[in-house]
Amino acid sequence: MRAGYAARGAVYTVVGGLALLAAWRGGQAEGTTDALAELRSVPWGVALLWAIAIGLIAYMIWRLIDAWMDLECEGTDAKGMVARAGQAITGVIHGAIGVSVATTAMGGGNGGGGGAQTATQKLMSMPWGPWLVMAVGLVTIGAGIYYAHKGLKEKYKRDIRVTPLARKLDPVMKFGLIAEGVVIGIIGASIFYAGMTVNPQEAGGVGTALDQIRSVAYGRILLGVVAIGLIGFAVENFIEAAYRIVPRRSGDDVMTLARRAKLKAEGKLQEATA
Repeated sequence: MRAGYAARGAVYTVVGGLALLAAWRGGQAEGTTDALAELRSVPWGVALLWAIAIGLIAYMIWRLIDAWMDLECEGTDAKGMVARAGQAITGVIHGAIGVSVATTAMGGGNGGGGGAQTATQKLMSMPWGPWLVMAVGLVTIGAGIYYAHKGLKEKYKRDIRVTPLARKLDPVMKFGLIAEGVVIGIIGASIFYAGMTVNPQEAGGVGTALDQIRSVAYGRILLGVVAIGLIGFAVENFIEAAYRIVPRRSGDDVMTLARRAKLKAEGKLQEATA
């Protein structure tokens, strides 16, 4: 679990940092795979790529176990099963990214947009392909809404143990989740549009989403804001790597950011921490 979140933090540090440079200096923002490929040219870059790849595969394993054992106490009703299915799907997606990063470490791989287009093309060639692509797009848009909602409603607080650093970086984590939601939502919209127009070239990944943000009015400013948000999402992942709890194994009396906020609102914080 901790290796997985640390790997995600490393990925978004690179992607967000290069996007910020693109907003500052001009030029095209890069997708996940292209951004990580830049690491091959720096000292220890290949070793770091392998560490990220292993971490992302570890994240997949964590999410599959999490969903199977219901470690986050989602339950077995319809809402809980949907949440657990989402955990498993998220894990598999990150595992696939981990394999792609490993391929990049070995000198292969292609861009994030190309990967999305290839996957969309394969899906579109199946029976009812365009409808399947549109369904994937809607699910991806839903994931974007979930991330944004998680940030806006501060749902992430329930799984993060209270520490001075976590409290200081709370606004950064909130902004990061909202920015991630925006990017994922744009990716989902591009996939849905690809299915609607029966054109796989319309689908794209992170790089495509960042380019679309840059193409609108005041695009470089917006790209800079989103890039900072992606770095904030990296921070959120690093905090989870260090201070995340597993609800089913940690008990209800662990002082999380959410429990602290609730006790403070009820005026019981001093009593609980005495």
